[in-house]
Amino acid sequence: MSLTPLIILGAIALIGYFWYVSIIGKRNKALEALSTIDVQLKMRLDLVPNILKIAQKFMDHEKALLTEITALREKADKTYDRKDQKAVEDHLAAAEKLTSKMGQLMVQVENYPDLKSDATMVQAMQTYNEAEAQISAARRFYNSAVTALNNAVQIFPGNLIAGIAKVEPMPFFEAPANVHDPVNADDYLK
Repeated sequence: MSLTPLIILGAIALIGYFWYVSIIGKRNKALEALSTIDVQLKMRLDLVPNILKIAQKFMDHEKALLTEITALREKADKTYDRKDQKAVEDHLAAAEKLTSKMGQLMVQVENYPDLKSDATMVQAMQTYNEAEAQISAARRFYNSAVTALNNAVQIFPGNLIAGIAKVEPMPFFEAPANVHDPVNADDYLK
């Protein structure tokens, strides 16, 4: 019996093993990036009640928006299975809806000069904007890690190894359709 077939089988097994390790590493990097987003989202979620309390003192006509933001915060704060693609998509969509409504709130603050000049509100808005910048950076890191993972598990022979390892593609962090209502600048230039 020749050693050549054994060497070939050994080389194939070694390549398969390294490919498997690479895919698992990419999945773990994507999960790490998702955790980073969750940390940043949690920091933002912790800011929302304080912003709403401050705004409530001044914004009598915006009760519906404040109530909607409260409901979206609760939805975005629910736990989810990080390995379930649909659960991750729902979680990220809830976070984007909250971002949209908080943006509307920040625009509405401009209509309330007393609120806009309140030192506590100014500090809260600055902190919120910093949290949004961190979320944006975390989103880019996550989407980059997801791109690497998805390429690895969708391109041959990685798709075969990913099937054996039960590693699936992960969703990108995208703004869901129709979440962001356009702002009409005419309303604020009167």
